[in-house]
Amino acid sequence: MLAPAAEDGDGPVADGHDPTPAAATGDPTTGTRRTSGIRGFLTRLSDAAARLWRGARGLWRTSLQFRVVLTTMLIGTVLTVTLQSFLYGRIADGLVSARMEMAQNDAAQSAADLRRVLDEHDQADAEEFLTSTHDVIGRQEENENREITLNRSPSNRSGPAAIVAFDTSYPPEMMPEDLRQAISDDPTHQQVQIVPLPVGDQPDVPAVVVGTQIVIPEAGPYELYYIYPMAREERLMVVIWRVFLVGSVAIVATLGLVAFIVTRLVVDPLRQASEVAGRLSGGHLNERMLVRGEDDIARLATAFNDMAEHLQQQIRQLEDLSRVQQRFVSDVSHELRTPLTTIHMASEVIHDQRDGFDPVVARSTELLYAQVQRFEELLADLLEISRFDAGGAVLDLERVDLRDIVSRAIVGAEQLAVSRGSEVLVVGGEVPREAAVEPRRIERILRNLLVNAIEHGEGRPVTIELGSDDDAVAIVVADRGIGLKPGRPTSCSTGSGAPTPPVNAPPAAPASAWPSPSRTPTCTAAGCRPGASRAPAPGSGSRCRAPQVPTSRAPRSRSNRRSSS
Repeated sequence: MLAPAAEDGDGPVADGHDPTPAAATGDPTTGTRRTSGIRGFLTRLSDAAARLWRGARGLWRTSLQFRVVLTTMLIGTVLTVTLQSFLYGRIADGLVSARMEMAQNDAAQSAADLRRVLDEHDQADAEEFLTSTHDVIGRQEENENREITLNRSPSNRSGPAAIVAFDTSYPPEMMPEDLRQAISDDPTHQQVQIVPLPVGDQPDVPAVVVGTQIVIPEAGPYELYYIYPMAREERLMVVIWRVFLVGSVAIVATLGLVAFIVTRLVVDPLRQASEVAGRLSGGHLNERMLVRGEDDIARLATAFNDMAEHLQQQIRQLEDLSRVQQRFVSDVSHELRTPLTTIHMASEVIHDQRDGFDPVVARSTELLYAQVQRFEELLADLLEISRFDAGGAVLDLERVDLRDIVSRAIVGAEQLAVSRGSEVLVVGGEVPREAAVEPRRIERILRNLLVNAIEHGEGRPVTIELGSDDDAVAIVVADRGIGLKPGRPTSCSTGSGAPTPPVNAPPAAPASAWPSPSRTPTCTAAGCRPGASRAPAPGSGSRCRAPQVPTSRAPRSRSNRRSSS
């Protein structure tokens, strides 16, 4: 029956379009989308694996419990796999050996029966003899656990070739050549070999093949093979392997659980000790560990609590001693202020009338007045120390010209400079050097630096250099003494940060000679950023920097640390 023709251009031929789908024509757009999707999936998988690896590494570094559990499971896995592989091999060898022994015994008995039947039958009638032989082999083949193959021996050159021909599903070509050759070389003994043969729908199943040679009258030697498939043993080994696999997983999981529980018993007290130690370091001195039982962990907790108790007692004793010291300093400072005020007033009266005294008495009056003023300064420092210890020191900044502070420090150290024979030189004092500082503290720091330079300057000139830039004002005190011995700079403080060379440095302390600390003390007060250094040539220098903060922006801060110079 013919199909009707397409009308009015309907149909694939009429409209000129190919009806083949785009996917069948290999559309490049579809292939590109598929490739992009695969790449995206691989990228996401790689990112997930990377995150998992980073998380595992982090846990390995930070968690003792994770390390112990993972290590235990890895060791358990290795030991379980090793032991089960050994047992699996031994079981497989045992099954094969038993199967081979059974096959040899059964094959020997069956071959003996066949030979006896061949010897008893009348060989006159060849047709009847062939039928009897087939009947005997057929009865032996009724055993479902084996199959029999009777093939003409390759060395058989006598008798008609077709007098006996009995084959099963295994043709002679499937028998290994080395097995056939062994049977031909030693026809009086059985030859055994494991050969992979097809059994049912399974292509290669190990089978025990027992071969021997029988001689059929009028036909010559024939090869007789008894084939014992090991399908049942193979299924048994599969079941054993599954049992071993499930057992391995169960054993490793049990080991991991045991390790987790045991480790937790140890890690939890350690974590508790860490938390308690953190709270102790934070000032909670009454924190203690919970003691349970009498085991090693309990003894550790008891020892930790004893240590915490001892530390608490020591800290309380130190706090009490500190309070006593603060109270003593405060009381002494206030008790000395009243008599010192009287002495100061009396010394001023005497000092004002020194012109009418004898020159020696007048000089003594001046010395008395100077020492009383110094005593007042020492008492003021003592009061300031008391305020620092009490945490009530206040930093009052004001914008001053540091040249005035330098002048007062030089006047205060003038007597020492004269006695030591040192001349104090000022460099950079031609222009104002203003900064936001606390004048009293800066003066004390500068005076200490200057006195130290004069004492260690060995009578040589001492230079005070002033310099400034847009951010800070610096004062450098440099002497020309012996400086530091080799190896000593490493034991001195460098202040805050590496020192920088001063502005307009004098010849004795060039700008390039400030790389290492000196024995001249550094200072830290009122916004100073000090630095002390030692030049390669003899001598040493100290630098103090103060920020140029406008008076309107001068900060008021509280300090609980004592200024050092």
